[in-house]
Amino acid sequence: MSYDGAILDVDGTVVRGEQLLPGAAAGLDALADRGIRRLFVSNNPTRPSTAYAEKLRPAGVNADSDEILTAGASTVAYLGRHHAGETVYLVGERGLREQLENAGFDTVFAGRHGNPERGVDVAVVSIDREFDYDTLTTATRTVRSEGLPIVGSDPDAVIPAAEGDVPGSGAMIAAVTGTAEREADAVLGKPHAITRELALDRLGCDATDCLVVGDRLDTDIALAADTRMTTVLVRSGVTDDAQVERSPVTPDYVVDDLSGLEAVLDGTAPRYG
Repeated sequence: MSYDGAILDVDGTVVRGEQLLPGAAAGLDALADRGIRRLFVSNNPTRPSTAYAEKLRPAGVNADSDEILTAGASTVAYLGRHHAGETVYLVGERGLREQLENAGFDTVFAGRHGNPERGVDVAVVSIDREFDYDTLTTATRTVRSEGLPIVGSDPDAVIPAAEGDVPGSGAMIAAVTGTAEREADAVLGKPHAITRELALDRLGCDATDCLVVGDRLDTDIALAADTRMTTVLVRSGVTDDAQVERSPVTPDYVVDDLSGLEAVLDGTAPRYG
């Protein structure tokens, strides 16, 4: 089968930290050789696409900003549709705040010493590497007292880093929703449908003509749910064979790393299961 586009996860699939993963160069070359347009789709909400392109460059991956879609972009798109003109109460980092403000949202950082000084309409919860007990206490009280809807930037509880896996946005979202005794109204990034919609629009192709490649079953592979996308799980990130066997999400192909894309594209790779 031929493909027009490929949605590629980044961390754990193409790079770990700033290091190119084994097999990644071969996989990217296989796509380029066949003229398949690529889109790097990351659940990292802290960087805009231009900054993410700079992150990839030290690893030897030259990508234009229009080849990158992040959880920050899908969060902004969702808020634009459902909370336009509202003031955002942000549990997160400056990088996401800048993206929200650049999109026209008045944004208030979650403080550590009492309720926000001005009215807020919607809470956005994301990765915050300064997240602590005081932040959680204040955020929970604000969500409860203001009756705020909760929007998560992405569901990744852990993210692969050069020194090993570290807590991600999903950990902060779980903490806030758990103590507020509320479910999030939406969690963006992958596998949310708005991310799939934005990705396919950016690639300019139909779901049936698109590959989805990544190292996570519940985000990367689940992005293709209820579509006819072809899914490829790589073992270079956080998922091992035992997790694949236990999961209700089943990829079409399982390969060791991105170099396995060549066999998938040539039609010689065995389908999983």
